[in-house]
Amino acid sequence: MIGRSRDLLHETTTRLDRLASLADAGGLDDAVDMITKSLDAGGIVQAFGTGHSQAFAMEIAGRAGGLIPTTSIALRDVVFLGDRDPSILSGAATLERDPAIVDDLWRTIRPHPEDVFVIASNSGVNGSIVGIALQAKEHGHGVIAVTSLEHTARVEPKHPSGRRLSEVADVVIDNLAPYGDTTLTLDGATGVGAVSSMTTAFIAQLLTIGVAERIAAAGSVPPIYLSANIPGGDDHNHQLEGQYGDRLRRRA
Repeated sequence: MIGRSRDLLHETTTRLDRLASLADAGGLDDAVDMITKSLDAGGIVQAFGTGHSQAFAMEIAGRAGGLIPTTSIALRDVVFLGDRDPSILSGAATLERDPAIVDDLWRTIRPHPEDVFVIASNSGVNGSIVGIALQAKEHGHGVIAVTSLEHTARVEPKHPSGRRLSEVADVVIDNLAPYGDTTLTLDGATGVGAVSSMTTAFIAQLLTIGVAERIAAAGSVPPIYLSANIPGGDDHNHQLEGQYGDRLRRRA
């Protein structure tokens, strides 16, 4: 097992190093600029992902060290914030592929005109993902995509438009995951060692740091969450959250 652990470490760290080099070279600046301009104009970051990419939205929104003007969109919102029956959530894989869910989900979002959408999907082809990106664009919002360019190029879109997330977004960030996401094989056949969750989490943090640096460089204090588990954390966070009213979705 030690050998495979080191193999996975290598596959992961080499990708993280490439992403860090990309950020250092200004490769994330377009996304950082878009988010910063949105926040400066009173907007928030609307983060969306389905399946394991929900972890990316959670990394963007509502965590210690993260930006306060952020919110996380999830397919389950059509039940908790909409009027769909809970039974619809029993087939999560089917639901994320269904473009028909988009209208119901969009009605739960009610975005501010200045909001920016940051959408993560490793495959970048599922109906709900592409559908929300298209809705956001149609309503005048900027869209940032985090996806695997290698994977998305090799699979067929599931949205009626025939488009991929990468073909809709204004800015595209490659998460560097390989086709199928896994980096190692067992017995030459079974794929293991998925990396997209780790690379997208790193991208989320690079974007957060970049935006915070940009805001600080302009002479303002970045609206960053303190840990709720340190003295004064809750008071600090609640005070800043209050500036956005019910626009920020925070769930247990």
